[in-house]
Amino acid sequence: MLLPAILFAQNKEDIDRFHFTVQYRALPQFIIDSTYRTYNVIIEGSKLMQPFLHEIDPEKNVILKSWKKLPFDGHISIKVKLDNLLLESITLKERIENKKDRNGAMIATSYYHEEVFYSFAANAIINDYKGVHIMDQILARRCNKQVYSSPEFTIKKLAEGYFLFNAISISRDLYKSSINQAMQYLSEKLTENFGFDEVSSNDYMWIIGSKKHPEYQESRHIIQQLQDELIGMNAYTPIDGLREKLQPAINYFEGIKTYFNSTSKHDRKIRYSSYFNLAVLYYYLDDPQSMIKEANELALNDYNTGDAKGFIQTANWLKNQFQQNNIYSRHFNIDPSKFKGPFESGNTASVIK
Repeated sequence: MLLPAILFAQNKEDIDRFHFTVQYRALPQFIIDSTYRTYNVIIEGSKLMQPFLHEIDPEKNVILKSWKKLPFDGHISIKVKLDNLLLESITLKERIENKKDRNGAMIATSYYHEEVFYSFAANAIINDYKGVHIMDQILARRCNKQVYSSPEFTIKKLAEGYFLFNAISISRDLYKSSINQAMQYLSEKLTENFGFDEVSSNDYMWIIGSKKHPEYQESRHIIQQLQDELIGMNAYTPIDGLREKLQPAINYFEGIKTYFNSTSKHDRKIRYSSYFNLAVLYYYLDDPQSMIKEANELALNDYNTGDAKGFIQTANWLKNQFQQNNIYSRHFNIDPSKFKGPFESGNTASVIK
């Protein structure tokens, strides 16, 4: 759920939460040339680790979602530098397990294993095809020590020699695991900074909860209409025309605000649910300005007014995302297969529909 954690409306009498799921695209956090849509990956490892590196092929695990990967000469080049895996210390550990035998006597059994402390370092340097430096990304730090624990043995000598006897295979596995974690983290940061990832968000609105309330049946009907439309919302289909389909629900919530117009706690609570629902709805309709309007009215309603701050923060964040990317929707199709590198014939700009 992207709406800030400050939105902590309380579930009290008359209104209940209605949960739903929507899909949309996350917009890039890092602004670069909007025509850049291809990338290539270069892996550099130390001589010591080369035999292991050939077995892993980490380049294939670097994924920038919604971009096209090229073998070379992409719009951006991601050079990954992998350092050595350093084994720093080996410690023998003992664990004593006390159990009763069939006669009730306590028997102590010692189990031994080795703990191997090791470290790994990696970073990525991202430049564009013109040689302009874009950013650096640390993938693993030497100061973050990790621990490998061997299997347990009841014979101390077996535990003491386990790592030395299996040093090559264990080191290979630790190196592979460290690289895979680094490549996964790199893929996540690349997509966060430059990609258009598909996001599923779980959220909620407020619905009349008491069957004795005069709006109980109508509110359920409206919420069902909302659910029917929102469940079909996805990242790759434009939402043009969706607002018109949701207009009956918008009109209903607007009507609630004027019908329950007294200063009683009951009416303020019911109005609050409409302000809240409309603010959430406008967020997913990519309309931050209308979201701010509802938040301001919620702040003046004198019921759970703290939610207004969270809505305004979220709306301003969304406005900034749209302005930075010069894209004003989070629902559009992307076909990376149509992207071409800067030196390919028929180079195309951003293929976003």
